[in-house]
Amino acid sequence: MIALIQRVTDASVTVDGTVIASIQRGILALIGVEKNDSPKEALRLAERLMGYRIFPDAEGKMNLNLQQVEGDLLLVPQFTLAADTAKGLRPSFSSAATPELGQQLFDQFVQYSRDHIKNVSTGEFGADMQVNLCNDGPVTFWLKVPPV
Repeated sequence: MIALIQRVTDASVTVDGTVIASIQRGILALIGVEKNDSPKEALRLAERLMGYRIFPDAEGKMNLNLQQVEGDLLLVPQFTLAADTAKGLRPSFSSAATPELGQQLFDQFVQYSRDHIKNVSTGEFGADMQVNLCNDGPVTFWLKVPPV
């Protein structure tokens, strides 16, 4: 599984002109699921994301995680993160999970996150979404958990 995470001051997701999710200070995470992923990877990636220290401490160093700053979390499913871009001029999605597996693991990721983070919002799986954000820093990281 893959997560592209961004520290944000605020972020939102709009579908068909309606804002369906929004957060304040926290993390916007775009989540990609690959075909060999399982619930173990979903759990491990969620743990890494919540524990990843990307927020400044009193000295301005990135030493605090999402839970420590009581930040919000916006999870957005994004199958294009699983694209193979190594050759050619068009991405290949042969390594991406099926929509059924992708939704199942995304939903498990969301549930695990809600068990540990106070404010978790989500995009809509399979929808055409517009994502708005104010990247704080900018701070952006690509987290990947290999299949177990």
